[in-house]
Amino acid sequence: MSENVNIKEVVRERYAEAARQASNTLPASCCGPSASDCCGSTSTEKDIVSRDLYSIAETSQLPEAAVLASLGCGNPTALAELSPGEVVLDLGSGGGIDVLLSARRVGETGKAYGVDMTDEMLELARRNQQEAGVGNAEFLKGSIEDVPLPEKSVDVVISNCVINLSTDKDSVLREAYRVLRPGGRFAVSDIVIQGVLPEELRMNLEAWAGCVAGALHEDEYRGKLAAAGFTDIDVEVTRAFEDEEMLQLARDLGVPVKESWLEEGRICSAFVRARRPE
Repeated sequence: MSENVNIKEVVRERYAEAARQASNTLPASCCGPSASDCCGSTSTEKDIVSRDLYSIAETSQLPEAAVLASLGCGNPTALAELSPGEVVLDLGSGGGIDVLLSARRVGETGKAYGVDMTDEMLELARRNQQEAGVGNAEFLKGSIEDVPLPEKSVDVVISNCVINLSTDKDSVLREAYRVLRPGGRFAVSDIVIQGVLPEELRMNLEAWAGCVAGALHEDEYRGKLAAAGFTDIDVEVTRAFEDEEMLQLARDLGVPVKESWLEEGRICSAFVRARRPE
């Protein structure tokens, strides 16, 4: 339990620092202010996980701080195929980019909620919401393992490179199932592992904050979704990181680089889809 609490506090502080950076219009980093503390560059334009996720048409309609605070690994708002009138929940909503995009997609008759545990991110998200003039969004303080919404209250659950950070992913997926209405959709972007991720990397707390060490193997992800009750499960790998990117990641984390890692396991971005049965 103490190890899980320690990981959670490391994640919370790193994302609080990212919110502070974004508030000061600096490129945010998911792990800290220096490259040696992070899974990639301090610039989201160069970060091997977070770059090139949104179109110019999407980012141009949002406050700069919302874009700078984006620390995801995909674009779940596009993945979810949102429709007017739907209710959307973003698990780990950060600076609010996916909530604000979702709110615009579902229109005035719909609503988008964001849940986040980091006060600094919630403050930034609410400020971004006000600046963007989006009225059908709401940001809630809470954890993704214990969502502060009633059961069967949302049509779609999205998330962007956050579930991998949880030390209790079974609870996260059970909560997602609980709040979804029958027929509701689970559509998240996340980091998954193919093969075996080296133990040296998994033991590094900074790697947890950097969206890597806590990632599930793609088959384990499918199994946990099924155990939570989901059907129509699909894990679609959208990007497997190149050899040099994997080695650079290890160097940035201060983990001794081993060429054999490239033969044992691979870090990937993926779209993860599932449905709560009717």
